[in-house]
Amino acid sequence: MGRSTGSWDESDVRIRPNKRGSRPRTKDRPAHEDAVIGRIITVDRGRYTAVVGEDTPQERTVVAARARELRRIPVVAGGFVALVGDVSGAPDTLARLVRVEERRTLLRRSADDTDPVERVVVANADQLVIVVAAANP
Repeated sequence: MGRSTGSWDESDVRIRPNKRGSRPRTKDRPAHEDAVIGRIITVDRGRYTAVVGEDTPQERTVVAARARELRRIPVVAGGFVALVGDVSGAPDTLARLVRVEERRTLLRRSADDTDPVERVVVANADQLVIVVAAANP
């Protein structure tokens, strides 16, 4: 590299390796056609419990974590989701939640002074039961 500025060639260039690996990033995500559909029954600190094979002899509960591309999409109880990975329902297994399916119904909590955005509470609900305290409401 000690040459004059007019006589550079490819051997004078150093290529730094990519810190994040050698594979280039892409925004193309897999379609997950083989994903299993389940219904979310609990949401707890980033872990979602879903029922797979509902109302069949193969019914089981699966624990899943949300895929990175879904971080802005709300996942709520009652919602149907697509799951990949270990969907056996065996203890200490974790599936991946890759898609939120279309919702038939939606119950939202309205915005107020402390939270300016409406929040989804439950999806695909067929019945609503209102419970009120009779004494000292």
